[in-house]
Amino acid sequence: MLGESHDLRHEFPDLDNKIAALRSDNAEFARLMDEYNALDARIRDIEELGTPVADETIEDLKKQRLHLKDVLYALLRA
Repeated sequence: MLGESHDLRHEFPDLDNKIAALRSDNAEFARLMDEYNALDARIRDIEELGTPVADETIEDLKKQRLHLKDVLYALLRA
């Protein structure tokens, strides 16, 4: 859905405690999570505001977000 939140706590509610712990204890996880959140916010803004962008641009941003989510999920499951 357009404008839907994809923050990690929404995506992985069962890992909420681990997300909070890693965010406070692991600087690399916190940095990646900040990057993920900023990218998610940018995508939501584009979708919600109807900002004209090329289809390839929004798809590239979504692929970047998915890659970051995969990396963060791997860290959560480690």
